[in-house]
Amino acid sequence: MKFISRHPLVRTTVFAAMLLAGLAACQKNDASAGQAKLDDLSQQAGQKLDQAASYVGQQVDAAKATAQQNLDSAASMPTINLDPNALASQARANFDNAASATNAAVNKAVSSTGAGLESAGQKLQKWSSDASANSQPSSSDNSDAQKQMDK
Repeated sequence: MKFISRHPLVRTTVFAAMLLAGLAACQKNDASAGQAKLDDLSQQAGQKLDQAASYVGQQVDAAKATAQQNLDSAASMPTINLDPNALASQARANFDNAASATNAAVNKAVSSTGAGLESAGQKLQKWSSDASANSQPSSSDNSDAQKQMDK
């Protein structure tokens, strides 16, 4: 009986059917008037049943449409595959690439520093040999060479 109380349309239809049954049981003396009322009530009950059927059909159609939309949207969504091994492999590859790039940068810096030191050493040797070749016994020249080295 709980089902009937939740839907007013069904409740009204049941009430109309019960009313028709009650009127049929009464058996009035005026058969033509009673028959007219019975026909009216029967017609109203038929209309209520049609309305109830239409309402149920609309609800079923709406539920079908919603279910179809949900299926369509679920079918169009991309799938996400989270494989721990693939993630670990990708992370390792990224780490190796970063380590390789860092190693290359360090090697370049060391190479540049070594070349700079080598060039500075060659210039210092050249300056030293030039200073030795141009050295004279005078003390003023020696002090100038000393000043140049101090710079």
